[in-house]
Amino acid sequence: MDTNILINQSVAILCDGNNIERSIHDLSKSKNAMINFDKLIPKLLNGRGLNRLLYFREGKSISSKFAERLHENYYGSVIPCHKSADIPLSIKATQLASKVDTIIIMSGDSDFVDLVLHLKGEGVRVEIAAVRKTTASILIDEADHFHEIIKEDWFVYKAPRKIISKRKKSD
Repeated sequence: MDTNILINQSVAILCDGNNIERSIHDLSKSKNAMINFDKLIPKLLNGRGLNRLLYFREGKSISSKFAERLHENYYGSVIPCHKSADIPLSIKATQLASKVDTIIIMSGDSDFVDLVLHLKGEGVRVEIAAVRKTTASILIDEADHFHEIIKEDWFVYKAPRKIISKRKKSD
């Protein structure tokens, strides 16, 4: 008798971009640190299927290259937020609850505790992915699983140097 049972789980990853960016900037001591999604996503999924990846970001300075890469590699979307990602991310998570088995919230913000409790009440497995140092312990305690985002999960890119032209003085 074969005792290997294959369970296919559908996973949605919802990222509070500003929270995660701030956390890795604090830890890396660099404003040029970025999540390496090519390393992190497979680690988070651990063989499970990705239903969707949504990156919520406050503000207008969202790189179009970053948005294109998320779309091309993971069919992901960047969702600009008017203020914080808390409400838009919570609404989307609630909408997805009946469509996926697991929701991974990439944030350490304690504001998501009520969302975690709600989703679990709806029968959804809820996992948190964040930098431990900047994650509320109550959020870790309430989640079904915690994925620690570590140094190997981000990289620091070199910003293009600005070219300063020197004007010649005319005599």
